[in-house]
Amino acid sequence: MAEAAPLLPGLPNDITIWEILLRLTPKPLLRCRAVCPAWRRATSDRDFLLAHHGSRQAPVPVARFDDASCFIPVACCDGLLVLRTYSKRGERRLSICNPATRQYAPLHQLRGFKLLGIYPHGPTGDYRLLLYLKADAQCGTYVFTLGSGLPPRHIRGPDAKELELINSRGSLLFHGSLHWHADNLIMVFDTTAESFRQMHSPIVSGHVIAGLFEMGDMLAMFSLNDEETIVDIWVMRDYQGQVWASKGRVEFPIQELMAQSEDLGSCWEVEATYWDGDLLVLAKFDNGSLHQVDIAGKLVDSFRHRLLCPTPLRLKQSLVSHTFFPALEGYVVNAPPFI
Repeated sequence: MAEAAPLLPGLPNDITIWEILLRLTPKPLLRCRAVCPAWRRATSDRDFLLAHHGSRQAPVPVARFDDASCFIPVACCDGLLVLRTYSKRGERRLSICNPATRQYAPLHQLRGFKLLGIYPHGPTGDYRLLLYLKADAQCGTYVFTLGSGLPPRHIRGPDAKELELINSRGSLLFHGSLHWHADNLIMVFDTTAESFRQMHSPIVSGHVIAGLFEMGDMLAMFSLNDEETIVDIWVMRDYQGQVWASKGRVEFPIQELMAQSEDLGSCWEVEATYWDGDLLVLAKFDNGSLHQVDIAGKLVDSFRHRLLCPTPLRLKQSLVSHTFFPALEGYVVNAPPFI
């Protein structure tokens, strides 16, 4: 059998595909498909797309939505983004999209449900949503399989108080389970067995905000103290043994921040993130300013926009085709609400 012609003259295809094309962000990668059929085949191969999604990606703008629709991102997984909107009557509505492929579908079946998280179900390969319903007769936890055509399935879950606590922040998918920090404990949902359990968390009494994030290959946690000036960082050194260790603390440069604005106000939103070996903290204050601070307490950057808010979500773009989209009512590609 004749060897395939090189995609780039003078370079083996292994280097062109796995050392050059793999490093492109989705938009230029899609453009490469127009070069010729051989380039289209190489960049459409499922193994290549899975490797591309798993590669380290720089944070870049991936989508713009119609402002009039007020889309709020509430969960993400494998390039998928779950959005929440409110109807004119104040009803919550959920939808799902892949910003890289510009696929979108409303989730009409889930009106009235609140989202706890999205996850891939390993045994079936399905993507599922973990939900809860706050209704007298049907209150509880539910699982919805995207594209199945079946209604949400009721499962045994936490009590109503715990459900309200874990719904206060987004979930973190880590080691095949969804995690939430809630009232000095960590609630865990095993996405294979589809059951809940609890884990220990560091003691954070006297702290007003706390949340989980991923730090390298470790589960990590941050908390903001009562004075709203210090963020403490912990990492779980031993996941199975639930052993936590202090990673340090980030002190906000309050004087420097106040020099930028006399009316700084209280800190009412905090997020910690780990990227390329660096720990960064985002803090949103009452005056609408958003500040980025490193672990040494140095001010990295400031943003001035009242509608700009930090989020715990880390979206990695993916060009992998998800088969459930066409089965969803109202499914569209490259059409509104995308701009």
